[in-house]
Formats: sequence, structure tokens, C-alpha cells
Amino acid sequence: MKTQVLVPNLPESVADATLIAWHKKKGDPIKKNENLVDLETDKVILEVPAPESGVLVEIMQENGATVTSGNLLAVIEAGDAVSTSKAESASNDAGPAHSPPELETEDDAHVLSPAVRRIVLENDLDPSKIQGTGKNGRITKTDVLDYIESLSADKETSAPVMPDEPQPPVTQKIPTRLAESQNFAGRPEQRVPMTRLRIRIAERLLQAQQNAAMLTTFNEVNLQAVTDLRKRQKEEFFRRCGVKLGFMSFFVKAATEALKQFPIVNASIDKQDIIYHGYYDIGIAVSSDRGLVVPILRNANILDFAAIEKQISDFSKKAQEGQLSYEDLTGGTFTITNGGVFGSMMSTPILNPPQSAILGMHAIQERPVVENGAIVVRPMMYLALSYDHRIIDGREAVQFLVDLKRSLEDPARLLLSL
Repeated sequence: MKTQVLVPNLPESVADATLIAWHKKKGDPIKKNENLVDLETDKVILEVPAPESGVLVEIMQENGATVTSGNLLAVIEAGDAVSTSKAESASNDAGPAHSPPELETEDDAHVLSPAVRRIVLENDLDPSKIQGTGKNGRITKTDVLDYIESLSADKETSAPVMPDEPQPPVTQKIPTRLAESQNFAGRPEQRVPMTRLRIRIAERLLQAQQNAAMLTTFNEVNLQAVTDLRKRQKEEFFRRCGVKLGFMSFFVKAATEALKQFPIVNASIDKQDIIYHGYYDIGIAVSSDRGLVVPILRNANILDFAAIEKQISDFSKKAQEGQLSYEDLTGGTFTITNGGVFGSMMSTPILNPPQSAILGMHAIQERPVVENGAIVVRPMMYLALSYDHRIIDGREAVQFLVDLKRSLEDPARLLLSL
């Protein structure tokens, strides 16, 4: 009996998807629920599992194809007999009994996340040669990047790279000094298509700049009180909650309290109407190998510090492994982005439509400040609030930052909701 493999129903906000990787070839045996193919949308990577066990007899869509819900992807001839005859045929052709390559591919598909699998495919790597350091030997993104770097180091210590040899893959860094010292001929370039996520990011950034009267206001915050509190309580917090106490939970709580005081900052525009949201869904910008994604902390006003830290940690892990769902990324009334983790001292973050404001955090730097007439050194951070000037006046934006600053410089205000 033949079974069709169809594109699953895509969310209403997604018109189509791009087929980025088949994990089986025509004629390969396949197990039920084993991942057959990855589909990339403008937000997430979807895995399409096999509906039945059997043999993949037809592939209807090639890599790079654009597909929509219900499109036919492949045909599986189901049944143990088909799988058995296929395995026997492969064994006869190969001669002496040995582990067939298909089994290794199935194992690889089992342990590789979509994000890791994408890097492996783009760089034409053999996963069996990569040592996994994740749980149960799982290969992580760091393992793959370290393996690529080791290959690069091996090449540098071997024969010089000649001009007619293929250029390294895009994920591999080309040392400038090495290129100059070996007198590379020509000026190599590589054209790489943008991912669906990157295309979507570009569209939304242009939309924000073209459709909003965007303005940014700045302030700075003394994080001495938060730093001292974290030092005193971090071990007890981790012992009780099983997660580290970071800075982000303080900013989420402080931002939520400030949004309560200035609801216009939590609002959005719909044509000629202003929509005031009576809930606080905070988007947390997370960097991944595919680009910037913004999963949502829903009802942040009722979450405690531990719940916030756990969800942010979970979002970060999902983003790196390409496992964020549409539910994780949908909605949001306000966004926080932390360029400080990359060393940024000052920036003007761009709005995340249809939201009307976004908070930018930056690097913490020890700087001299004046307290009670004396010069002291304190951990300081610049804050930036970009907002849509069509509905948010400068007064509300400035006062919002001042309120947030007060909460962070006196964390007790967060406990008392002041």
C-alpha cells in the first residue's frame, strides 16, 4: 500500500514554506515518525515525519522548492515486506554482511537538531566523524563549529591552498593574514541565498521604518543594587529554583511595572485606532544561527523571577536547536533586546511591528559617578527606548525609562509593585 506524504497545515499567517533538506533518498527504508524533510518558513523550521514505515519510492519536491499546505512531498510504499526485501537487496549488492549506510543516516537524523543539521548539510560534513558533547552524545551546534575549525586548522598546516581549489564554506572564517601571506589570486566571492527568516526580518525592519514615526530616548541605570542582590542570593536561588538568577528577569519585572504606569507604551495602532492591551506579553530578542527571533513571555506580570529565567533559558536553547514553535513567536505587546551580550555600548533598536516600543539593554561598564558628593565606581548601563511617536509622546517615553530606572536601582520597588 502506498502512502502520500503531504505538507502539513501551515498557520494562517504563513502562506508557504521552502523545502531545505531531504534526510532520505529515493529507495531508502523509512520508519514511522522518522523525520523525512525540513521545511523552512519565515519563523521556524518544520520537521515532516513519515506517516508509515516502508520505503521512500517517490520524491515529488526537490530542495529549494516552495510548497503550500497539502502539497504532495513524497510517496512511501508501506509494509514490512517491502522494507525487508529492500534490505535484502541492498545486502546482496553489497556482498558480505555489514551495517548499511542507511542506518547511520537514520541515527544522524535522530540526534541532529534542524539547526545543526542545516550546518552539516551546508558544509557537506559526515556527522559520524563529529564527537557529540550533548546529552546522550547528541551533536550540538558548538560541536559542529569546533569540527569545522579543526578542519580549517588541518588545512593551514598542510599544503598551501591553490587558487583553483574550492573556497571554504560560508560558516568557515577565512583569516585575512593567511590570505595575504599566501598571495591568493583574484578576489573570491560567494553568493548565498537569504533564508526565509532573514527575508522576513528584512521585510519587518523596513516596515517598521517606513510605517512608524520612530524616535529613541536614552537614560542610564546604576546596577549596583541588582548586582549586590544577585551576589547574595544567586546560590540559594539556583538551589531552590534550578536556574541561574540573571539580569534579564529584573529588567522584565521592571519593564512590566513601568508598562502598568504608562499603558500607552504597551499599546499598538490599528489603522486609526489605538489598542490598549490589558496584558503584558514581553518579547525577548534571542540570537540564533538563522537570525534574530523574538519568543514571547506571556502574562509576564504574573510570572516570578524563577519562571522568567526558566522560560528565557528554554527559549535560548530552542532557538539554537531550531525548535521554537509558532506559538512561541506569535503576539507580544512590548520587546526587550540585549545588545550588551555582544559588547554594544549604545544603539537605537528598531520597533517590532505592530508593537509601539522596544527597550534596548547594553553592556555593563564600571564608570565613575557622583553619589552624595563623592566620586565612586559603579556598574552602569545605558538604556534606549525606541517608540512610535504617533501615539507615544516624548514625556511618556522619558517617564517610562525613569520609572524603569528607579525600579532597577531600588529592586525592593519590584516586590512592592511601586
